[in-house]
Amino acid sequence: MKKIIHTDKAPAPIGPYNQAVQFGNMLYTSGQIAINPATGALETDDIHKETTLVMENLKAILQAAGMNFEHVLKASIFVSDMHNFAAINKVYATYFNPETAPARETVEVANLPKFVNVEISVIASV
Repeated sequence: MKKIIHTDKAPAPIGPYNQAVQFGNMLYTSGQIAINPATGALETDDIHKETTLVMENLKAILQAAGMNFEHVLKASIFVSDMHNFAAINKVYATYFNPETAPARETVEVANLPKFVNVEISVIASV
């Protein structure tokens, strides 16, 4: 049976979806963007800060499900400009142990919700 995961420490959904859904031992997060959960404001002026906020939003959702980044099996990163790849990757790398880092893809897209620069989702398991 699926369980809806919600935390006030990550932004509320901006559409008809949930922050994450847990099914058995699997957790599927919705894509996270750089919305500050305390203020509801977008923070997209600096790609390093933007990526950090996205990762912190994911961290809060993982914690709400009793997990952390070590539980992540797969990450999907969507970027509006592949020129930001190195900066995004630098921040992203600080959240994972290189020896146990998840599988991942990074895809450049034409636009992202609210015209942000990066959106990341993860699949995790306990």
